[in-house]
Amino acid sequence: MELEPRFAQLFALNFAMDASLWIPAALLAFACAAFIFWPQRRTAPPVEKSRLDYLRERRDVIYENIRDLNFEFRAGKYPEDDYLGQLESLENEAAGVLTEMDSLNA
Repeated sequence: MELEPRFAQLFALNFAMDASLWIPAALLAFACAAFIFWPQRRTAPPVEKSRLDYLRERRDVIYENIRDLNFEFRAGKYPEDDYLGQLESLENEAAGVLTEMDSLNA
């Protein structure tokens, strides 16, 4: 029976921490939280997009949609009538965007 109290003393957890341990830990935790969640003072200035920049982005999106449409048609997801109708509308939209880009560049 003498082994039991010794065993308990050796492996007992001592939850009483002195101030020299928990004050620096609390300060460090507070500093980390402030660093992570504090709002930034400097933000990136908003980029002013010109009409030409917008048209370039729109052109890229239309071309990507045409590539996706071709892929899905080849995979058998669209009947030919639907494919041709959507392709024609995308090509007309692309032509309008390219025409407006040309008029802005000239």
